[in-house]
Amino acid sequence: MDPKALKRKKRPLADGKKTGVSARHPTKAIVLEPVLAKDQARPTGKGERRSALARSPEARLEEALGLARAIDLEVCASGLVPLPRPRPATLFGSGKVSELEGVIRAEGAELVIVDHPLTPVQQRNLETAWGAKVLDRTGLILEIFGARARTREGRLQVELAHLVYQKSRLVRSWTHLERQRGGFGFLGGPGETQIETDRRIIGDRIESIRGELEQVRRTRALHRKSRAKVPYPSVALVGYTNAGKSTLFNALTGAGVLAEDTLFATLDPTHRAIRLPHGSKAVLSDTVGFISDLPTMLIAAFRATLEEVVEADLILHVRDIADEASIYQRADVNAILPELGVDAEAEPLRLLEVWNKADRLDAAAKRRVENEAARDPAHPCLVSAVTGEGLKALLGEIETRLNRARDTLDLVLQPEEGALSNWIYENCEVIDRSDLGDGVTHLRIRVAPDKRYRLARLAGPARLGTAAAE
Repeated sequence: MDPKALKRKKRPLADGKKTGVSARHPTKAIVLEPVLAKDQARPTGKGERRSALARSPEARLEEALGLARAIDLEVCASGLVPLPRPRPATLFGSGKVSELEGVIRAEGAELVIVDHPLTPVQQRNLETAWGAKVLDRTGLILEIFGARARTREGRLQVELAHLVYQKSRLVRSWTHLERQRGGFGFLGGPGETQIETDRRIIGDRIESIRGELEQVRRTRALHRKSRAKVPYPSVALVGYTNAGKSTLFNALTGAGVLAEDTLFATLDPTHRAIRLPHGSKAVLSDTVGFISDLPTMLIAAFRATLEEVVEADLILHVRDIADEASIYQRADVNAILPELGVDAEAEPLRLLEVWNKADRLDAAAKRRVENEAARDPAHPCLVSAVTGEGLKALLGEIETRLNRARDTLDLVLQPEEGALSNWIYENCEVIDRSDLGDGVTHLRIRVAPDKRYRLARLAGPARLGTAAAE
């Protein structure tokens, strides 16, 4: 690749006040997108998905640039790098490594991001050749998560993922770790090597964090159990990162959750109540976004958080329908959901696609998308979380989906049935209440299938009249 093919970023003016640049200069970085030969298959382990291959190299580069900007790196150059055959030692050929070294030195870059999996040996050799820190895609995503984590739980999850990643890279990665340390007097023997010590320390910390996260998981389970007693159905937002989940969450709930046009703006789950068209309520959860080639250790580390998705009565898959890569992003999300225990094919009514960012479509594209949505048997909802377009229809579809599994019943309570009334308010959703006189009360309630049998036992099955259609 000709070094001139790399896109250079214009140098900022020296005056930071005029350019918005802070006194502390951001890290200068170069982003490289390796382009494999047509007959080459990009490695795909558990944490990588072949849908990324369907994207154009330019689209993959743009996403890598978005990841770099998410942690405020100053990208001084970026470009596609042809890769006829991956080399075990450096990924790129020796000529390409030398060529890129000249670009890195000319730009004064401190960091090189290679949007491709790197082995520990490849990472070490490239850092030695280029004289700069090198991160692959997994390392970059871990850095973003580390910068985004705000709560103690989020930090623990990120630290766990980072340690698992680092532990796997201690094997023959750094020669200085191979020296031996002297053993303790009462142990005898030559002692353990530095790499063994570091691996043991990391392993101990991993086990400690897992113990803390298990406590978090139990606490979260108790919170879910408490919410289940309210009892409102739960709805979870999932989707590709930067699809607009947090903006949609704010639009539906009126909450002030951080919503930025950047990747991974949300790591910690948030819950708010939403009111549905006919007066019933549901609990809406905002969750961490997904991305192609999401590291396996991150899925495992955030499993406690993502249990909100597994337990949800309805899952809203939010898609950025204005993004050209939307169909591939959909495939990435659908590939991750089964790893969390969500089988969308077995429960099609439990997953509702929300096609967001309709405001970014021109008139022709919007007509095309509307026709596509009308033909789709899954009935996706086209919305704009920014303008509010389609939100009323979305709430109606949410209510319809949730109520398919819940019966709406009419029940008349006598004055002496206070205990039954109390149980109903704790375990059912009371839609309407009216006094009939002399202490007699009419309730219209909505009851989940698992509570229907208990209600029939308490009230008597003959008294449970199915409510007229609303």
